[in-house]
Amino acid sequence: MKLSTKQQNLLKRLPGIDFILENAKNEPFFTNIPKSVLVRSARSVVEALRSDILNSNNEIADETPNVSLLLEKVGNSVKNIMQMNLKRTINATGIIVHTNLGRSLLPADAVENLLEIAGRYSNLEFDLSKGIRGSRYSAVEDILCEISGAEAAMVVNNNAAAVLLCLETIAKEKKVIVSRGELVEIGGSFRIPDVMTKSGGILKEVGTTNRTYIRDYKNAVESDTCLLLKVHTSNYSVVGFTANVSLWELVELGKEYKIPVMEDLGSGTFIDFSKYGLLKEPTVQESVLTGADI
Repeated sequence: MKLSTKQQNLLKRLPGIDFILENAKNEPFFTNIPKSVLVRSARSVVEALRSDILNSNNEIADETPNVSLLLEKVGNSVKNIMQMNLKRTINATGIIVHTNLGRSLLPADAVENLLEIAGRYSNLEFDLSKGIRGSRYSAVEDILCEISGAEAAMVVNNNAAAVLLCLETIAKEKKVIVSRGELVEIGGSFRIPDVMTKSGGILKEVGTTNRTYIRDYKNAVESDTCLLLKVHTSNYSVVGFTANVSLWELVELGKEYKIPVMEDLGSGTFIDFSKYGLLKEPTVQESVLTGADI
């Protein structure tokens, strides 16, 4: 690309990054700005000026911005970089629990408690009654057990993390039986086969996409089978010529062969929302009551 004499002169007059940084020292606004952010902003401003010059024809100013204007542009870039990544939005999608918009909202009393605790020291991993180090899981385990009816509970980052940890702990280098119709992919490319591979477990598919029977599970049991896995297909459904094995049937089979049964519920809801006119989703309490081991 051939540049005009005017463009060449303007490119030569573009300020260096060191020049901008040196002048920024005299502005109070930049005092507590990390140098990496300041350098990044200065480079983006100079690059924008260079781009304007290269992409212009004859409609271009005869001189580059003065120092004050340069620092103003750099300051605006800094503000943009330093602002909080998360912002409040309005959910107008019609989806109440929206993963992309923050999923479940915290009630006011929980937010108030966070403000009270998060900015101070707390007994996160300290047993106040015994005066010794405790476990962070104890803060919620009793509550979860009371709500769900489970014998034990713990909290991890999300459902995918829970599935991975359970499979890695129980089924590493051993076989896990799953219906082909339940090899789902949930948002964020969370695929049951991929998680199984990552955990070290060996996937044993049974049945077909639309029809799986209890005999399929029974015929697939081998000496190194360590888990029967049922996955809730929450994000799709197969209709028509179908058959699937209930959790109750799988639990009975597990008892017969002394193999633990794990149910991946996905959302893990504690409330039957069908009472309020919404779609029925299986609850954690129902899963525990039916006899799932995990």
